[in-house]
Amino acid sequence: MGNGLYCSLIVFFLNIRIFYDQAFRAGGQTADMTVLGTAMFTCVIYAVNCQIALTMSHFTWIQHFLIGFSIIAWYVFLILYGMMPPEYSGNAFRIFVEALAPAPLFWLTMILVTVACNLPYLAHISFQRSFSPMDHHIIQEIKYYKKDVEDRHMWTRERSKARQETKIGFTARVDAKIRHFKQMLQKKSSVLSPRVALAATRT
Repeated sequence: MGNGLYCSLIVFFLNIRIFYDQAFRAGGQTADMTVLGTAMFTCVIYAVNCQIALTMSHFTWIQHFLIGFSIIAWYVFLILYGMMPPEYSGNAFRIFVEALAPAPLFWLTMILVTVACNLPYLAHISFQRSFSPMDHHIIQEIKYYKKDVEDRHMWTRERSKARQETKIGFTARVDAKIRHFKQMLQKKSSVLSPRVALAATRT
């Protein structure tokens, strides 16, 4: 949640600060709300995809394809939407081809905002992996340095730890609620059973 709030503030205020009241095109034109909003959403797409890439432990062709496709699809949408008549596209008519793409400030802003959004997250995961690694981090290091071949005992120990039940996350919370519900049912049944027995003896 904190990471999302930080990224949203960076995307908003950095774009406002960069595009506010200054020419961003060679002709001296300033950015309007359409240009500013498009630049912000472009930064969001890059920042999110970069964080997804940082989160992944390994890549396959599917990850490469989906990350690349989501970025390319946004540019294709901008081009196609800008090609529509002004009655439909409004202020976004040819916004990418004529306004954003020729402006170096747009590309520099995209790079700057993406780096600013991802630097704290990169520092966090680097610190965690170096000083407080999780079980899957340890297993990845063991595999990378081929310790699974050299030290079978350590490999077996870490792999068994990784299969233990987790104490955090959505699944753990659901399991905790189920256990709590079962305990409540057991308490109710233990309270009701003497009353049922007593009622049976009276009858």
